[in-house]
Amino acid sequence: MTAPTVRRLTASEAEALWRAWTTRGDSQARDRLILAYSPMVKYLASKKVRELPTHCELDDLVSCGLVAIVEAVDRFDPVKGATFEQYAWMRVTGAIVDELRRLDRVSRSSRVLSRSIERTQDAWFARTGTHPSEEELAGDLKIEVQDLRTTLGELDRAHVVSLNTPTSRGQEQQTEIGETIAAPVGHNDPERALLAGERSDTFRAAMATLSDRERQVLGLIHVHHVQGAEVGRMLGVTESRVSQILSSARRKLRIELESYEGTLERIAS
Repeated sequence: MTAPTVRRLTASEAEALWRAWTTRGDSQARDRLILAYSPMVKYLASKKVRELPTHCELDDLVSCGLVAIVEAVDRFDPVKGATFEQYAWMRVTGAIVDELRRLDRVSRSSRVLSRSIERTQDAWFARTGTHPSEEELAGDLKIEVQDLRTTLGELDRAHVVSLNTPTSRGQEQQTEIGETIAAPVGHNDPERALLAGERSDTFRAAMATLSDRERQVLGLIHVHHVQGAEVGRMLGVTESRVSQILSSARRKLRIELESYEGTLERIAS
């Protein structure tokens, strides 16, 4: 049996229900108002689901959003110019963001640093075709290696998933995450080292196929993080032209790397 569909209220209907509650204490009007806007809570919470820490559930966000709806009913003031829906939307959004921050096991400074780490790793790979070591990464970030390790450890601990969490392999076979984890590969594994070297050689060969201007644009944007408009001023071209050059370079690199990956797959099969 499906749940009944809740009709969306107009601004005047919502305000009429609110006035019935605030002036006459009509609890049924209050309940109708809360019920009418509860689907909005689920919608806003679902939009934030990708930011939800792995140790929490979507229901955590929905619960705090419903509390915000109740508070919105009690604190709404039409004299300030907003409709009830606008006010409730703001209250629920704020409550969900606050709940995400409360549930996050990682400090805000570490989150900021994690984004810098990702950008630096991408820039290093674009420049060299390899992933940086801890010392190289810390050097580019201008922080101590120990600070880098502390941040990475904090980020790792924040992503906790039970090994008994069910997952799927194919359409029918059910298994648990723990059963899908491969044994660790040593840093000195010959096959791993060979593949890493081959990928680096392939990337360098792909970079060699680019024109000087394409390599220059790639370096300015991905290594030095210069904005497209500023790159255009530096090179004496329009921002649109910079975008064209960047797209051309990325396409050439993608073709070369996909060709290499395709060769590996054919060999493996």
